[in-house]
Amino acid sequence: MALVTTTTLAIKAATLLLGKIAIVPILIATMAYFNYDLMDPENQPKVTKNLMKEYDFIVIGSGSAGSVVVNRLTENPEWKVLLLEAGGHETEITDVPILSLYLHKSKVDWKYRAQPQDSACQAMVDHRCCWTRGKVLGGSSVLNTMLYIRGNRRDFDHWESFGNYGWGYDDVLPYFKKSEDQRNPYLARNNKYHATGGYLTVQDAPFNTPLGVAFVQAGEEMGYDILDVNGEKQTGFGFYQFTMRRASRCSTAKAFIRPIQHRKNFHLSLFSHVTKILIDPRTKRAYGVEFIREGRKEVAYARKEVIVSGGAVNTPQLLMLSGVGPRAHLEEIGIPVIQDSPGVGQNLQDHIAMGGLAFLIDYQISIVMSRLVNVNSVIRYVINQDGPLTSNVGLEAVGFISTKYANQSDDWPDISLMLTASSTNSDGGTQVKNAHGLTDEFYNDVFGKINERDVFGVFPMILRPKSRGYIKLKSKNPLDHPLIYPNYLTHPDDVKVLREGAKASVAFGETKSMKRFGARFHSKPVPNCKHLPLFTDEYWECAIRQYTMTIYHMSCTAKMGPASDPMAVVDPELRVYGVTGLRVIDASIMPTITNGNINAPVIMIGEKGADMVKRQWMTRRKRDNATDSGF
Repeated sequence: MALVTTTTLAIKAATLLLGKIAIVPILIATMAYFNYDLMDPENQPKVTKNLMKEYDFIVIGSGSAGSVVVNRLTENPEWKVLLLEAGGHETEITDVPILSLYLHKSKVDWKYRAQPQDSACQAMVDHRCCWTRGKVLGGSSVLNTMLYIRGNRRDFDHWESFGNYGWGYDDVLPYFKKSEDQRNPYLARNNKYHATGGYLTVQDAPFNTPLGVAFVQAGEEMGYDILDVNGEKQTGFGFYQFTMRRASRCSTAKAFIRPIQHRKNFHLSLFSHVTKILIDPRTKRAYGVEFIREGRKEVAYARKEVIVSGGAVNTPQLLMLSGVGPRAHLEEIGIPVIQDSPGVGQNLQDHIAMGGLAFLIDYQISIVMSRLVNVNSVIRYVINQDGPLTSNVGLEAVGFISTKYANQSDDWPDISLMLTASSTNSDGGTQVKNAHGLTDEFYNDVFGKINERDVFGVFPMILRPKSRGYIKLKSKNPLDHPLIYPNYLTHPDDVKVLREGAKASVAFGETKSMKRFGARFHSKPVPNCKHLPLFTDEYWECAIRQYTMTIYHMSCTAKMGPASDPMAVVDPELRVYGVTGLRVIDASIMPTITNGNINAPVIMIGEKGADMVKRQWMTRRKRDNATDSGF
């Protein structure tokens, strides 16, 4: 009780001192005063100061896959496992759901920017989309909006049809369930699709505005079912499920690494930037890694495998720096080629949405930052673990719909309507604009007159884009960011599908369920498209190319495929073709992107990949033991 009183007094004192200054610094100071480790009983894992020279496995990257991999491999006490992460620990602010966009361009972000493009991102500074990627223990699961969407059955059956044995939906579902600790009692009882007791907490949002229920009712009004979007069917509307625990973010670091921090066979090294995988050019076997820690170059050796879990940007970059990649590009950069692998860095896919579709309403019920993020909400969050600070930047419900370009009789929708009790204007043109990289001119023109007005937003996201991008090295300096070419909207079909998604979003705002809030579309013409008749196909196609929003689902740059696929980088066991002792386990191995947010599928890839590693080496051990015994 005394601690609570002291904390409350600290908040009040900070507020009196700072007056009307933004509440975010107050929240950070309060949580630091309250002691982050006391608030989080799991505590942050300890860093290993004195590393060994040799390990059985070295895992590079602690994101949504890497965290899972080290957890599962260290279940075998005989295996020594080293995890190398370029960033540091999560911070006080990373736990607070509503502040996720404040993490963009912070110290826990790699701060990548895509190369300028004429086909998209025209409303962004220099026509460059901002690519936020987690540089922190837990990777991008520390910066994302915590949405738990597994994808569609057909995604995985599609992977299997390419020749990737063991990756069909019936094969991967057990791995989704293996991780899951579903806290919604209604869903937890559905044992076919959900499970309890896993490391990863999945729950409904602790806080919703009145708009949340209206969102799913509007979907029903449009003729769609209300459903569990991670259940039997995907087409329809439902509430988002979140990777949250005790009203705070449940990153993969919190879920999978903190519980194993006392395993004696697990070593953790933070601020350790891996610069090269050591591969014997004669035998083509990976035997270790070079990395920079505390300004010094260090080396660690792997007896069994090096496992790369750097994600869709860092993984192809590191492979190419190590001599595995397209021969012509590596020779151009001046890197000796160990394995000519033309698919490294190619096949880049991402989900994009059209930003800026806002609907004004007549009631003060939406997420307006200056109104909801205040001293009382801080107290409510810190003490009661609920309230508006637990809102995931207003994300409350989702609709999976099929446009006229999808098979209407098939449950494989091509658009996801991300439904939010907020929009780009809801914080008065501060962090959302900055996170998305919008120019001042664009923001002021479109949103200036509705700053901090009550709105809801609809963000139509294309689920199966046909456009393909690529990643190249800028130089052979491992500290240089790679060159990212997303090639958004270069395939004409993507423009058509997103155009229909924009039309469906406007129609959504016209339903009776939304009209009862006084919903009206903010129809301010988009700059650079004002010469076109408003809301025609030509107008929408122009507008889509302006506020092109990445949903940060970068994937597919080291694709999995059979040996007959010349662009495949890894086999269905995730082993790198042409190099022994080297495996990739992360989002880059996806042949095609999944139907929805990808954090859950990447965790599944971590689970399945770790199982493959364990199976291979346990089988080898049994075989060796049998040989030693004379059998």
